Amino acid sequence: MQQQQILIIGAGIGGLSAAIALGRAGHAVTLIERDPEWSVYGVGIIQQSNVVRAMDQLGVLDTFLDGSFGFDAVEIFAPDGTKVARVPSPKLVEGRPSNVGISRRALQKVLGDEAQAAGATLRLGLTVTALADDGAGVDASFSDGSAGRYDLVVGADGVYSQVRGMILPDAEKPEFTGQSVWRYNFPRPATLDALQVYNGPTGVGLVPMSAELMYMYVTTPEPGNPRYPLEGIAAVMRAKLANCSPAIRELAEQIVDDAGVVYRPLEGVLVTGPWSKGRVGLLGDAVHATTPHLGQGAGMAIEDGIVLADELARHDSVEAALRAYRDRRFERCAYIVNSSLAICMGQLGKAPPVDNHKATGEMFAVVSKPI
Repeated sequence: MQQQQILIIGAGIGGLSAAIALGRAGHAVTLIERDPEWSVYGVGIIQQSNVVRAMDQLGVLDTFLDGSFGFDAVEIFAPDGTKVARVPSPKLVEGRPSNVGISRRALQKVLGDEAQAAGATLRLGLTVTALADDGAGVDASFSDGSAGRYDLVVGADGVYSQVRGMILPDAEKPEFTGQSVWRYNFPRPATLDALQVYNGPTGVGLVPMSAELMYMYVTTPEPGNPRYPLEGIAAVMRAKLANCSPAIRELAEQIVDDAGVVYRPLEGVLVTGPWSKGRVGLLGDAVHATTPHLGQGAGMAIEDGIVLADELARHDSVEAALRAYRDRRFERCAYIVNSSLAICMGQLGKAPPVDNHKATGEMFAVVSKPI
């Protein structure tokens, strides 16, 4: 397909990845973001072997690895702290690490710089107020009073996607799982050379993200979906770890900075029907938001952007490309959403407990397949 005028709504991980892939394919990309500060959490994120491969496909792997910490295994621990398995991760790019941990700010910089280098125009503090698809193009109206016409509009605007509401008002809606995630940064001990996952009703993971830093994620049952004020939230997070293994309890004593705690209720959605209508499509959390239990939410969004650009190159019409993109992505994304939710429900006692050793191995087998 020849050069298209493309609007991407949402400058998060998925939107930026799509902007890179589409820009490098020769399309003219405008990327808008509602947050005028373009802020991002200060904690880290896991990027597993399929993401390392995806970054190579996007042409940003060297820069990505420069800002991250590579590791080649996942270690599984019983609730009492006994190590039960070390699961090697497949290497999908020869000579490079299997997985990485990276700060979200570093990842945003890598992707944001590369998206703009690929030609994307970034506009901050802007939302879409209307989309009118006449079959030949989409007229978009913006919150600052401006307007534009595009061949394709991509909603990469998260789990509560405004675009999904515009084009697919009857699609599935996000649901609170009953669990939330807490995150906090710590100095990284030299011995931490893998993702460490601690099983139990309170799930804990330790992720290296630089030579100096690691972050902890903690999943806890949160009946009623409570909200915690910032003042005193560090003490609340410490208390959530009171029944964990001795090593985790010892780490918890370092959780003292309220502003350093990132707390988020876990909400998921899987749109089982179409992911597009006419010339407007969706990607990432807008159609397959997952809990973090398999560490693949961002990975699925990054892959979405690559596949979307690939399908646009394969088809003569935008509508056909969007349908093919959804068909190619659905099974893989549904597997991640459903398998992650199964772990969540097992931790909550609402379903049989899941063996994380087995689940991790199965996940790597699935995501190692070509996208």
